[in-house]
Amino acid sequence: MIHIHIVEGFEGDVCILESDGKPRNIPRSQVDPSVKPGDVVDWDGEKWIPNLRETERRTRQIRALMEEVWEEE
Repeated sequence: MIHIHIVEGFEGDVCILESDGKPRNIPRSQVDPSVKPGDVVDWDGEKWIPNLRETERRTRQIRALMEEVWEEE
């Protein structure tokens, strides 16, 4: 099973990470500084790092869904 981890946002020293549909609070110190809200991230053994390929795929998928919704109106 593939686990998708998405950064929901940051609150102070905490990163809110959605893992398998459930929110988790992760210390910001465990997240690579380049990570931003909406990124898909992977654990590299030391930090949560951005998964650029998966983030881009997810962004394209969301855009396509949005275009479908707007076309229906």
